[in-house]
Amino acid sequence: MAGLAVKVDQVAVMRAVRKSQFPDPVTAAALAEVAGADGITVHLRQDRRHIKDRDVRILRSIVQSKLVLEMNSTSEMVGVALDIKPDLVTLVPEKREESSADGGLDLIVHRDDITETVATLQNSGIPVGLLVDPELEQIKLAHKCNATMVEIHTGTYCDAKTAQTRHQAFLNIVDAVKLAHKLKLSVKAGRGLCYKTIKAFKGIPEIDEFSIGHSIVSRSILSGMQQAVEEMIRLIGAL
Repeated sequence: MAGLAVKVDQVAVMRAVRKSQFPDPVTAAALAEVAGADGITVHLRQDRRHIKDRDVRILRSIVQSKLVLEMNSTSEMVGVALDIKPDLVTLVPEKREESSADGGLDLIVHRDDITETVATLQNSGIPVGLLVDPELEQIKLAHKCNATMVEIHTGTYCDAKTAQTRHQAFLNIVDAVKLAHKLKLSVKAGRGLCYKTIKAFKGIPEIDEFSIGHSIVSRSILSGMQQAVEEMIRLIGAL
């Protein structure tokens, strides 16, 4: 059975809207773990507009499963990671105007920089994953960057407006997952997945873990974090 890493950034987004101290993503993370989550994911952006340094430091001290730190490949963020020492760093692209990564890293353009960051972190004992689009060339380059893991960006599939576009996007994901697995990379899938789209991934055993945040946090507003996480785990268990 694939694992589930729960991303709690959307809780921090709600906190930022009111410039308040709540809701607290740290509390949400603790409840997600109680419900059985295999990991907690946060994206520490360079402008700190959602997740704060305080959140990451507290999470590092309380998370019992696995703390995944998403970040951009900059010297500042590398320094933060080396200080915090998360269980996994996932390098992601970052744009000021986006609320979540609109796509994966462009390793054709940024391969040298990414390779250097991967080496720096992994030499300090921190495994590194790369968020990439479901393109075979990007998977091959991720392998050449010596990444530990790839997270396949599933947004195009989840946001598809037509059946044909959705079908082709899914085929691309399957091909990318199988190649990554063949190259002995750990494989995650995430971005846009919800309680409906997750069902399409039945029968793809090469996926080690799903990274899901927005849909779980949205469901938790109505049903509570524990029930929302437990329901997603049941759906993944049925894949």
